[in-house]
Amino acid sequence: MAHTLTFTFGPENASQAPSPYDEGAVHDSFHQLIQEQSWLAEQELVEMQEMTNVTSRGGENLAYMASPARRTEAWEAPEQTEEHPGFSSATLRILANMPSRTIGRSRGAILSRYYNRTARLRRRSTRPPLQEVSRSARPSLRQLGIDLDSSHEEEDTKRSLLVKELESLPASQRVNMLQAMPLSLAEKRSLRQDSSGHSGTLRKPKTTAPLSHCSRLKYYIIIGFRNLWYGWLSFLYTLQPWHYSLKQISGRFGSSVLSYFLFLKTLIMFNLFFFLILLVFVVAMQAAYPPATPNNGTFTGLEPLTGAGYFSHTVMYYGYYSNSTLNDPCASGSDITPCRPSWAVHLPYNMPLAYLFAVGVSFIVTCILLVYSMSCSFGESYCVDSASGNLAVKVFCAWDFKVIQAPSVRLQSENICTQLKECLAELQSRSHPLNLCNRLKRLVVLLLAWMISLGTVLVCVIAVYYFSEYIHQVHHERLTRSTQTGNEALHLALPLLVSLINLLMPYLYNLLAAWEKQESPVLEVYVAICRNLILKMVILGLLCYHWLSRKVTSSKIKCWETFVGQELYRLVMMDFIFTLLDTFFGELIWRIILEGKKQSKQRPEFDIARNVLELIYGQTLTWLGVFFAPLLPAVQILKLVLLFYIKKTSLMRNCQSPSKPWRASHMSTIFITLLCFPSFLGASIFLSYTIWSVRPSERCGPSRSLATIYDSGKMWVAQLEKSNPNVTWFTWIHQHMIQNTFFLFVISGILLSAIYLNIQVVKGQRRIISLLKEQIANEGEDKTFLIQKLHAVYGK
Repeated sequence: MAHTLTFTFGPENASQAPSPYDEGAVHDSFHQLIQEQSWLAEQELVEMQEMTNVTSRGGENLAYMASPARRTEAWEAPEQTEEHPGFSSATLRILANMPSRTIGRSRGAILSRYYNRTARLRRRSTRPPLQEVSRSARPSLRQLGIDLDSSHEEEDTKRSLLVKELESLPASQRVNMLQAMPLSLAEKRSLRQDSSGHSGTLRKPKTTAPLSHCSRLKYYIIIGFRNLWYGWLSFLYTLQPWHYSLKQISGRFGSSVLSYFLFLKTLIMFNLFFFLILLVFVVAMQAAYPPATPNNGTFTGLEPLTGAGYFSHTVMYYGYYSNSTLNDPCASGSDITPCRPSWAVHLPYNMPLAYLFAVGVSFIVTCILLVYSMSCSFGESYCVDSASGNLAVKVFCAWDFKVIQAPSVRLQSENICTQLKECLAELQSRSHPLNLCNRLKRLVVLLLAWMISLGTVLVCVIAVYYFSEYIHQVHHERLTRSTQTGNEALHLALPLLVSLINLLMPYLYNLLAAWEKQESPVLEVYVAICRNLILKMVILGLLCYHWLSRKVTSSKIKCWETFVGQELYRLVMMDFIFTLLDTFFGELIWRIILEGKKQSKQRPEFDIARNVLELIYGQTLTWLGVFFAPLLPAVQILKLVLLFYIKKTSLMRNCQSPSKPWRASHMSTIFITLLCFPSFLGASIFLSYTIWSVRPSERCGPSRSLATIYDSGKMWVAQLEKSNPNVTWFTWIHQHMIQNTFFLFVISGILLSAIYLNIQVVKGQRRIISLLKEQIANEGEDKTFLIQKLHAVYGK
């Protein structure tokens, strides 16, 4: 009968045995093993020499144990022999007994080892170190091979002993022990059932006697509440928008394409926040107290496209809102319904102040959320990012054993396969050094490509400027003698030109990228994003200058704020229409042409740079127009939801996975950064200049007859100070902190300092992680060095 021997090379912990997954314990045990084996090297060599001279009792077994075949079977696996052909048998025995080598070698050995561990936990006793034990009492190396015996009878015996020992342990230690065992889930489940006397998560009675009615009712109530709780958790899990769709996209096209849809989902959340704030505090209050002047416009059918006509005198635009207290109709300057009795007036609602504060608070909270999202994204993408480390995690730990349904299993396998391709592609994409001639050629190509791209940007800006001048002149000439339908159609000319430029120029930049031949697909995407961003931001800056320079001084336009809101609404709608046309002709028709021409299933790839810049461009238009059109975020939400389903359908049917798989580890950070600084910062500067410096219209809007829009806040503070002297502290705060530019500079400096400190913390964390990785590599080299020294000791 086989006996299991347990080796103890150092003092044990009396409270808890070290886990095989505890790296510190493994390193200490290995170091102690080397010290003790170096001290006992000569004694062990003497003992091994005695093994060959023993001819008395057990000679046959000893001969069998000492035979080369038995030694090869027990200690020298084929992989070890090929990997270390020059190591002695003693060194190979030490290597074979390392925790990483014994896992999975024999279920019987595993059960025996954990039986010994549970027995030690139950006895709570310690053993002296090996060097303190006499040679006669030390375990002999002759019997080490018995631990590898995997016969079914002995395995069942070891299993029964292990079950008994597990039954004697507390529940918490039993669970920890089962989790640490390198066995299959089915074997762990069987051991748990045998040792605890129940299956599943609910304890069942060990007796077979029939349950009483009260016990059966209690049991059914517990099961019912558990099923109800699990059902509720599943329902909450399904409430996550597009969870399965995002998993499907990630599995087929990788993290690079997935980053676009995640960014789209983030934009929906920002617009939803804007829409709810403006809906509750501005739109709903004005709709509850409509103005006395009715809307005499007629619906022509072009309003959803142009945003003018009947929509001009609705809650859609700035000019519709009142400039007085809504539930105080007798106030001066009121344009709402006739006066009501004084008993009907309850809480006054200052619409100019509410309009200004709702937009201002929305921008401040959005700024905080953007900075927080950017900092979190920096931490996730730059701190714990490593292709080799992620590759090891994906290979050994990526599979979720809770997935049992066939579609989910297939989706998860596709996802893991795509992620492995991305990690391998990143490891293989190492830039090769170029000689001087090739570097000069590459530099010339890059300079020419950037000169062409910047030249096209200049040409497009000049074309938009002169065309806007022409449209403005024609609009004033036809304002009195043309029909309303003709004027609305004329308004679409400038958004049509801008959207056409935004549609065609990215294809030119793709040709330049094909000419440049960037080695890294990540760098190619970044360059394309930079070029498209320069084009779109310069055109938007020109349009903002166009709106604020002439529309303010124009006497023929009754409400220039409403006109700016209509222009931005038309730009949003035309951008959506051209995005649909690009999806249809650029992906569907191109896929049909490729399949018909090459007689293969080759399809176009999803252009991440162009699609992401379209999202940033549309969001910038929304932030620019949210003050002039409070319902523009609702239009943007509807547009983004439709874009998600359209792009997802086109992606699945018309596009193929990237020819060069690459991980989008930093893409989310880049997208949030571009959304924060060029987009949100530009929109904030535009609106701040409009509120503080531009004179509002005199016949429409909440700030009519005021010098600036910000004067509505000043007037409210002055009225508050006169009506309630107890709030002078609030007046002091408004005067010395809000109106004082120095305080604004201090707040901006604090915000920039926080961003800078966060960036420095991220850099420090990256440095620490690189040092830790280097230390891990050095420890691996130390182990190799120590094994070589141990081999040298045994080779003497």
